[in-house]
Amino acid sequence: MSRDEILNALAEVEREIERRRTADKLAQYNTGRKKHKKQLAFHKCKKRNRWVFGGNRSGKTECGAVETVWTARGVHPYRKNKKDTFGWVVSLSQQVQRDVAQSKILYYLPKSWIADIVMLSGRKDSPASGIIDQIKVKNVFGGISTIGFKSCDQGREKFQGASLDYVWFDEEPPRDIYEECLMRVMDRRGDIFGTMTPLKGRTFIYDEIYLNRRKNPEIWYEFVNWEDNPFLSGREIKLLEGALGSSSLDSRKYGRFSEGYGLVYPEFDESVHVIDPFPVPREWQEVISIDPGLNNPLSAHWYCVDWDGNVYVVAEHYRAGKDIDFHAGRIREISEKLGWKKDSAGRYAAIIDSAANQRTLASAKSVAELFYERGIAVNTNVDKDVFSGISRVKSYLARGNGTPDIYIFKNCENMISEFKGYSWGSGDAPVKRDDHSMDELRYFIMTRPRPAEREAEKSPLSRDKERRIRRLNRKIER
Repeated sequence: MSRDEILNALAEVEREIERRRTADKLAQYNTGRKKHKKQLAFHKCKKRNRWVFGGNRSGKTECGAVETVWTARGVHPYRKNKKDTFGWVVSLSQQVQRDVAQSKILYYLPKSWIADIVMLSGRKDSPASGIIDQIKVKNVFGGISTIGFKSCDQGREKFQGASLDYVWFDEEPPRDIYEECLMRVMDRRGDIFGTMTPLKGRTFIYDEIYLNRRKNPEIWYEFVNWEDNPFLSGREIKLLEGALGSSSLDSRKYGRFSEGYGLVYPEFDESVHVIDPFPVPREWQEVISIDPGLNNPLSAHWYCVDWDGNVYVVAEHYRAGKDIDFHAGRIREISEKLGWKKDSAGRYAAIIDSAANQRTLASAKSVAELFYERGIAVNTNVDKDVFSGISRVKSYLARGNGTPDIYIFKNCENMISEFKGYSWGSGDAPVKRDDHSMDELRYFIMTRPRPAEREAEKSPLSRDKERRIRRLNRKIER
């Protein structure tokens, strides 16, 4: 064998080693001993508008890159695959595209799968150092899929016209570009997915996705923080924490939306505290708590407590612009449906803000008296100390050992929404906006003792109950 033949053979061996090493990057994604469970939850979700809100280094961008490559190649392990897919990867700028999303896709995309690369700048034999316009990917069904790259600084007009199978937003786009992309996936019933760190605070994504004010059943999201990433060491996490102030930690570590002085209840985790409804034993029924409002919403919730002292919020009435007759009627109706207990006079027991002792403009009687006449026996003797109440609620959301003592049924949508948005203002007090459920929750929780520390060894009954709750909970592994 000649020298040239030997060199060519060695070069071919090196190319094959590189090909296998590169291909293994995708094959080994989340398959080893360590698995990023929240990444897997994102990939397994069948919703058409999925978002991962994550801090820096939490692993969120990996989700979008792998989802894109799987879809283009036609090898998605959890979804129905298609041939010849066409999708966009949207970054904030072309420089960010090159350094983040484009780099991640090239990392997970073996060269042997690439049919062609169209460059906006740079050379296609060295795509990582240039700006890519499109990557043509060999689809396993025999066709060619296209991964297109867009940047928000191009403006909305550059996002018109195409019909797409998916759009991946790497970081939060402007509203007009987001809405234009929604139009682009409509024809093919395509998907929107986003991975972002919410550094801009409460923008339209906060309302449209996190709070889901339109009640879109296709929206799904997950928060990912540093502790969720099994590939970050504890030492690295401590170094990152030490480099950031408390306000930056909300978004950069936990991926939370923050505004002003941050959330009042950062301990609230929808995947932990919100559970599917289940039949509650009558013996657990405690009381209805009400925050009165006529022009503002009246908020009422039905509270139960199990034999271990865990609180369950099982039903909700939340309406504005209605009179006492309407509210009392709805409270009775919901109570009857729940089989709620009555007192000896046939009335339902409730606690209510002491402001209910005041007379209304339309009546010589107080709100409390009007409720009493309509079958709701309200007690106005409630503890309204805001800071003590917040402290007590926090103790129910998470003890020192991280175990919650309060669960909210997922049909209590307004309370869940308020938990997610309840924030500190500039005067060391919560912002007085969308806080009606939060007020009457405090009234009830202040009637309860602080949670006792759990025994080191739980009883079989307690262990069985916790297993049942976990089954009912919306676990991310589903």
